[in-house]
Amino acid sequence: MKRLYIIGLFIFLFLLSCNKDEHFISPIAEAYLNEVVDVMEANSVNKNSINWADFRKEVFDNAGVPQNIEQTYQGIRWGLVMLGDHHSFFIKPDGSVFFGDPLECTADNFSTPIVPSTIGYIRINWFSGTNGSDEALAYVQDKKDQISTSDQADLLGWIVDLRGNLGGNLWPMMAAVGPILGEGVAGYYVYPDNSQVDWGFSDGSPFLNGNPINQLVNDYQLLNQNPKVAVLLDTEVSKSGEALAISFIGRENTQSFGSSSCGVSNANVGFVLSDNATLVLTVSNMADRNMNTFGGPVDPDVVVDNENIIQSAIDWIEN
Repeated sequence: MKRLYIIGLFIFLFLLSCNKDEHFISPIAEAYLNEVVDVMEANSVNKNSINWADFRKEVFDNAGVPQNIEQTYQGIRWGLVMLGDHHSFFIKPDGSVFFGDPLECTADNFSTPIVPSTIGYIRINWFSGTNGSDEALAYVQDKKDQISTSDQADLLGWIVDLRGNLGGNLWPMMAAVGPILGEGVAGYYVYPDNSQVDWGFSDGSPFLNGNPINQLVNDYQLLNQNPKVAVLLDTEVSKSGEALAISFIGRENTQSFGSSSCGVSNANVGFVLSDNATLVLTVSNMADRNMNTFGGPVDPDVVVDNENIIQSAIDWIEN
């Protein structure tokens, strides 16, 4: 009987040891979750308003008892939600992506409007390619050609149509609209420690932190400098599209029309993790040239629906 008891105890302990990993988080998974939360805590735009002890506990609670990195993703996804920026996301090593709580913004469709010959019109649509690519150079050249073709000595002003601009790479878009925007600092990225990095357009190129982005040049000069500019917005304008909208705030002879933008007026940076995944984290909010900080929607000066937006812009430019 004693021998059977010992054998039974041995079998019980053996089975317990086999199932131990199913009841406790593995060291690999624990280290990975801590790595991700550490990056969030050090860099999130909202890091000063988050209780990080509670945050870390919730991430681990939502992860359950992961035994490998793949099984930590549920906790990481919840962490992205709790960051509250609606912009951060996670790129797995295989290139697939998951988000936390992104804003989904849609707007009414519209066609290219007909405007009087005394008003220039340019639509700045979103662009996602790299600065030095053929696509980026072609994008800037196309907008430059449109501006130079529309420009004339008796022009009363310009309509810059940002509707539907979902964002992407700011710099080709900034280069495209630069001659109308004008020279100088147009906005800032503001970090949690209140440090700032400026952006704008100067000498034919966009710049960041005072450094020109030389791959992108639009050296066309308007016949009439500092024209009146009507900027058109809708709820699809987001991310870098919102940076363009902010760039015109505080500019002389400028008025915006339409509806509030999507509300993702902040900036992301990618952090490569130990397994070659990338945590793309929102690290700063946008501010206009007068240091008014956003982070949410950009509101137009004149709220107007899509049906009447063009006429409202024309009336303002003509008067």
